[in-house]
Amino acid sequence: MSLNSVSTLFTTRRIGVVAAVLSAALLAACGSNVKLDDVPVVDRTGTAANGAGGPGGQGSGVDQRGVAGVQVPGTNGNQPQAMQRIVYFDYDSFEVKQEFAGTLEANARYLKANPSARVNLEGHTDERGGREYNLALGQKRAEAVRRSLSLLGVGEAQMEAVSFGEEKPAQVGGDEAAWSKNRRVELTYR
Repeated sequence: MSLNSVSTLFTTRRIGVVAAVLSAALLAACGSNVKLDDVPVVDRTGTAANGAGGPGGQGSGVDQRGVAGVQVPGTNGNQPQAMQRIVYFDYDSFEVKQEFAGTLEANARYLKANPSARVNLEGHTDERGGREYNLALGQKRAEAVRRSLSLLGVGEAQMEAVSFGEEKPAQVGGDEAAWSKNRRVELTYR
C-alpha cells in the first residue's frame, strides 16, 4: 500500500466517523420526551386529599356541598314516564349493548310518533380517566346512541348528542357498582 492510499483510507474513515457522530447528534436532537406508552385511563381508586372523596365531594378535590346543581331550561317536563331512558356501557367502551335494543326501539317509536319532540343524548363516564378523555368518550357514547336511533328512523333534527364526561355522576363512589351506573347515556326530552 502506498502512502497516498493510506492517507486516503484515513481520510475516508475520518469522514465516516464524523458522519456517524453527526447523525447520532441529529437523532438525539430530534428526540421527543412524549411517552407514547402511557395509558389514557388513570386509576383514581386511592383516597382523595382534603376529604374530597367523602360526602359532597365527587373525587374532584373540591367540596361540592356548597355548589348548586345546574338546571337546564325545558328539561323538566315532557319526559315519557313509562319508558326507560338510560343506556349503560361497559368500561372504556362506546358500543351499544344488545340488551338496550328494546329501550332504543321504544324511544324511537315515541320520537317518530311525536315529530315535534326533541331529545338530548347526554353521554357520561365514570371518574377514571382524564377530563379530556372522558369528555371524548362521553361524546362517542352519545353519538353511538344517536346513530342507533337514526337507524331506527328518528330524524337527525330531533336529536342532539352532548357529553358531560365525568361531571354529572349518577352515583358517587369509588367501586364498580358506582362506576357502572355512571357509564351511561341519558335520553332527556325537551
